[in-house]
Amino acid sequence: MHKLVRPLFFSLSVAILGGCAQTPSNHEQTQMGNLLLAEPAPVNPRSQVAIARYNQILANAQLAEEDKAELHFQRGMLYDSVGLAGLAQFDYTQALSLKPDLAPAYNSMGIHYIQQQEFVQAYEAFDSTLDIDPDYDFAFLNRGIALYYGGRADLAVKDLDTFQEKDNSDPFRVLWAYFAYNDISQEKGNAYLVSVRPELDNDHWATMLVDLFLGLKSENDVLNSLIDGVTSQKALTDRLCEAYFYLGKYHSQQGNRGIASNYFKLALSTNVFDYVEHRYARLELGRLRSTDRDPD
Repeated sequence: MHKLVRPLFFSLSVAILGGCAQTPSNHEQTQMGNLLLAEPAPVNPRSQVAIARYNQILANAQLAEEDKAELHFQRGMLYDSVGLAGLAQFDYTQALSLKPDLAPAYNSMGIHYIQQQEFVQAYEAFDSTLDIDPDYDFAFLNRGIALYYGGRADLAVKDLDTFQEKDNSDPFRVLWAYFAYNDISQEKGNAYLVSVRPELDNDHWATMLVDLFLGLKSENDVLNSLIDGVTSQKALTDRLCEAYFYLGKYHSQQGNRGIASNYFKLALSTNVFDYVEHRYARLELGRLRSTDRDPD
């Protein structure tokens, strides 16, 4: 095993679930035991230096508006990568005021609107992205996610299917489409997974997550596979961000709201700010808390 990848295991069932209002069941203790913990991702010093450099250029240089727009957008992406969402959103707004046809900036604004649960604004932002650039593939994913979280799963499946069909071997694309189908009905969700499973890349670690939702693999199978092929601490932290989010979704569907809540918190603890899974883990926590029985 690579020296940077040192799995640190703890029996977390009591410590993690102790904050829940109810006493954890034996099932919960078993499932949450022996978790692999992430080392939170450090802020990249290169990103900090790049932000400082963009600040200097924007403050001092005589630039064309189109160049300023691109610099604001690039700085906004850097702010997002270090978790400074408010500054990122400000830069995207500035970029669009200078260059109203900057498709990637609309896409990034839309993601922030989803996180703020401003879904109408999110739909409009992704519509604008695709109006400007109909081939901007990730706008289909992001608009689909906005529709899913906005309670419009029947429309979400169209966008998420479009995105999935562009790479039908990718398990992450399948999982997001599955969530929308499952929101329509459990039968549709299961049928969808069965229909797309043969095309998935069996060498991709996240295909096991699809098998988890299909009931073909157990949660322990997933947990035991998380270090397979990992060769650095960063890769491990990135993978844990993804894995813990989808395990949270799995337990949320199973009605294990306390466990789901804790998995989403673990995804957030990785500090992988620019991953889809980190962006929406807090939204998922809010959805859990908004129900009648608060897991906390």
